[in-house]
Amino acid sequence: QVQLVESGGGLVQAGGSLRLSCTASGLTFDDYAMGWFRQAPGKEREGVSCISWSGGSTYYSNSVKGRFTISRDNAKKIVWLQMNSLKPEDTAIYYCAASRTPAYYYGGYYTNIDGANFDYWGQGTQVTVSS
Repeated sequence: QVQLVESGGGLVQAGGSLRLSCTASGLTFDDYAMGWFRQAPGKEREGVSCISWSGGSTYYSNSVKGRFTISRDNAKKIVWLQMNSLKPEDTAIYYCAASRTPAYYYGGYYTNIDGANFDYWGQGTQVTVSS
């Protein structure tokens, strides 16, 4: 049984930092690209970041580029999302997800990440940024 478990969310003031973790089990971790998505109340789900199987290629949405950093440790089956300079508009539930889509897996060129291309999802962790 595949499980993705996020942790590290919480309440932080604007300008602060949080580090989200996603621990995987039940799958061969380096067979998958890993992504982070978020969804705020009343808004559509947004693909925030993605990392190739090797960690050598990363993607960030324009809304987080320069502030967030994704990384992974295949031996530990963990993917992280370091979030700095947080803004109130970053408030959302954050989800990690796993994908075998070749463009994400190998790190080809793409301009967004589509949740429909992800096979497994975590339960989410709440991030709240106060102003």
